[in-house]
Amino acid sequence: MIVTEAVFASHRVALIANGHAQDTPRLVEVNWLQAGDSWHSSKSIAKLKKHHGLCDKDFSFIAKNSLSKNKPVQALLIETISQLTAYFSGARQTFDLPLDMSLGTEFQQRVWQALQGIDYGEAISYAELAKRVGSPKGFRAVANANSKNPFSIIVPCHRVIASDGKIGGYTGGLDKKAHLLALERISYKG
Repeated sequence: MIVTEAVFASHRVALIANGHAQDTPRLVEVNWLQAGDSWHSSKSIAKLKKHHGLCDKDFSFIAKNSLSKNKPVQALLIETISQLTAYFSGARQTFDLPLDMSLGTEFQQRVWQALQGIDYGEAISYAELAKRVGSPKGFRAVANANSKNPFSIIVPCHRVIASDGKIGGYTGGLDKKAHLLALERISYKG
């Protein structure tokens, strides 16, 4: 696993990609870091270790300015940072990146796939998302799946708000969700 960090909107983001010589590199996490945290405290590290049978030495941190375009996994991280930069500047509305969603349960993966169908600038409720994944009464389960999303921003769980129009929750922090909603000009009740 190759790990790097980038700063967007004054907030740090951990980016982790996986790729073996025979495999296409894939992102396994793109998530906000809390103030004072390092990538080691990223919410997916323990799950990645267990899921892939990894240990600390299987994770290599490379500063974003030291990433090489000549190495496929590192090139993927460079491309991810480029697409995120374009998104935050308003020049990009969708992402085209290979994602490894295997850390999620089948239900979580269905929810994360459905999140990708919410257009830029659109917001839906947790209840609507539950309907879209075929579980109309499962809005709490959908909210829980959102909280496990390893691809904040790229898999846009920030576009899901409460049925009453309030912001709802966001594991990256409500300040970050509010920033993303404002960037996309999505209104909500404060």
